[in-house]
Amino acid sequence: MLSRTRIVDAAIALIERAGADAVSMRGIAAELGVGVMSLYNHVPNKAALLDAISESVLSQIEFTDDPSAHWTDRVRMQARAFRQIAHHYPRSTMVVFSRQLHSTAGLLPVERALATLRDAGFEGEAAVRMLRMFVAYIVGSLLREVGVTPTFAPVRDEALVEVDPALFPEVSSLSPYLTSCDHDEEFEFGLELLVQAMAVRAEKRGARG
Repeated sequence: MLSRTRIVDAAIALIERAGADAVSMRGIAAELGVGVMSLYNHVPNKAALLDAISESVLSQIEFTDDPSAHWTDRVRMQARAFRQIAHHYPRSTMVVFSRQLHSTAGLLPVERALATLRDAGFEGEAAVRMLRMFVAYIVGSLLREVGVTPTFAPVRDEALVEVDPALFPEVSSLSPYLTSCDHDEEFEFGLELLVQAMAVRAEKRGARG
């Protein structure tokens, strides 16, 4: 039986397989083996479908926020929770970042993050900037994982063999690291840098206060 949930699930599967550009009402209908017009009984247009995809992905984030924990640990937990769902649906998550959602599913992650940052002592504008910084980092990490942006790794070993160490001494000497990339470790490394920088800034603001 055709339903909004079935349509959204089919769209997510199509995006993960072929990318967001592959999504169309006709394509989804073909995936489900139904007529195109039957989709409009559940989803009015493609824009509404993309919003529904975003809400479906966001609603699956499993927040394990602990209000009694230090704010730095809460930030880590929230960032990891978002990355986990992004890891499951990397291409669909990029759709999430392209939408402006005002639903409960869309606003809940923002509300949780801002509340944590406010508890840390960051004022309104500073809290929003911190949130945007984390979103930019998570988006960049995700793009690297799905191969949209350069990773500087893995570089093909045979390509590095051709590198002239006299011209590129650093690339040559660091080739063992350039030919491998553990995305989990890379994410944790960057996350820790951001959290530590935030902690320093929070301490300075507290001292001025």
